[in-house]
Amino acid sequence: MKGSTGTKKGKNSTGHGNRYLARVLGEAAVGAARTGRFLGERYRRIARRRGKKKAIVAVDRSLLVIIWHLLSDPDTRNTDLGSDHYDHRINPERRKRAHIHQLEALGYKVTLEPAA
Repeated sequence: MKGSTGTKKGKNSTGHGNRYLARVLGEAAVGAARTGRFLGERYRRIARRRGKKKAIVAVDRSLLVIIWHLLSDPDTRNTDLGSDHYDHRINPERRKRAHIHQLEALGYKVTLEPAA
């Protein structure tokens, strides 16, 4: 469908790509999203911010990258990073500052004491 300026309007799809592969990857991504593993946690993190459909597409791409690496190099092995991968990756000091900033933005005065 074209708009008044001759530009394409409508769906966000480019129309290129293998629709059968996209469908199979979509089903695999939905299955992976229900797990307690890395891809399931990736889906939940993205779905919170961007929505469920975009999260499925992001997990589709992650699956496709994993599959490509496994098929392109026979010596490659897939190791799951675990659902707590993002928790360990974020710097604790940075997380602390972010939480303090959020509380101050809500109108609280924050003083921290180390736990015993």
